[in-house]
Amino acid sequence: MSIRWRDAMSRALYGPNGFFVAGTGPADHFRTSVHASPAFATALLRLISQVDSALGHPARLDVVDVGAGRGELLRTLLLTVGDAAGLAVGVSGEPTRSGRSGLIPARAGSPETLTPAASARSLRDEPSSGTVRPSLAERVRFTAVEYASRPENLPKEINWTSEIPAEINGVLLATEWLDNVPLDVAVHTDDGWRYVLVDPASGAEEIGERVSPADLDWLTTWWPSPTGPLSADHDVTSGVSWTDATSASESGFGAARPAQGSSLTARSRPGCPETPHSDHRAEIGRARDEAWANAVRQISQGLAVAVDYGHLSGDRPVDGTLTGYRGGRQVPPVPDGSSDVTAHVAMDSVASAGSEVARCAYSLVLQREALRALGADGGRPPLSLAGTDPAGYVRALAAASAVAELTDPAGLGGHWWLRQPVGIPHEPAVAR
Repeated sequence: MSIRWRDAMSRALYGPNGFFVAGTGPADHFRTSVHASPAFATALLRLISQVDSALGHPARLDVVDVGAGRGELLRTLLLTVGDAAGLAVGVSGEPTRSGRSGLIPARAGSPETLTPAASARSLRDEPSSGTVRPSLAERVRFTAVEYASRPENLPKEINWTSEIPAEINGVLLATEWLDNVPLDVAVHTDDGWRYVLVDPASGAEEIGERVSPADLDWLTTWWPSPTGPLSADHDVTSGVSWTDATSASESGFGAARPAQGSSLTARSRPGCPETPHSDHRAEIGRARDEAWANAVRQISQGLAVAVDYGHLSGDRPVDGTLTGYRGGRQVPPVPDGSSDVTAHVAMDSVASAGSEVARCAYSLVLQREALRALGADGGRPPLSLAGTDPAGYVRALAAASAVAELTDPAGLGGHWWLRQPVGIPHEPAVAR
């Protein structure tokens, strides 16, 4: 039986046997900035340190990761904050290299470490009065928010919960979370916007009832209906071919979920029914606006950061972006629980919803700009280093390559960073 996409995604992703609840976790299926390089976590640590300073170095600094997967980002932050402070922060006997994602905590003073020595010393928070304040590593409280059960080998220093905690005093991180918040899909027909219904077992779609007044209001504001017919040579059912999506590499795990690009829908797969033809397809982001607003509402003081791939008004994708990922490959978005089902985020709509709650201006920039403002520029080390320190040169070259992936405008560097301060002065990475 066909149902609305929002209901289908909810069951497929977060039901009892859902994609994000059962199994080994999303890291086995797609690559994010968290998995690409420890430089990502090191840059976030610099941002966390900035927020800590803005809050006056509180006795407890919260770092909450929403949509935490299996805790990969917080594991790395836990190690990185300890290294930066010169403290031995343990990982419950777990090796420093993860066989799945390849995360390697940066060593203090190594080329992978973006925080310079002076910044690392500042993490120990030594006031000018001579009184030693507890270090950031001693004051930070890490919390992972995820529907899956707590991993057995997760360090005890990381709290695990299924709901965003209230009264956060610090930083809330949402790395590729919003793209998996379930949403409805609509098509524009002769009599206006109507929901797209989907068969969860096959992915076959059909047109349903007219959208609700609330969804129509969102569409009118953020995804206006087309003003004229599409060009004769534009086929809205073409999508991306099944062959193109799966043959990019032998393993299929060489690339992240794209920041920009076409969608791969169930209609693209040979043998799948065609989606009913329409001149315009939209992904209704109202549920994501509400989810982000609720997340921001849980912050007493601090900063909410969403990192995701998305689009802005005036550049909405005519075909939509709904797609799936499984085993490192892009696949049609069949909501049967066997694969990730995701769609790009209407970042400006989400940002507006968050700013209404926080009553503070937001910053919205591309990841490459945000990371460079935090010290990750991906510059190659000087060739002279190869003669004086060959091993150091190789390490620095590898680190530069990892940062280059994070800042590649055609990939992870094209993701958006939404920074929403709550009750603190916080300068954006660049002017909005």
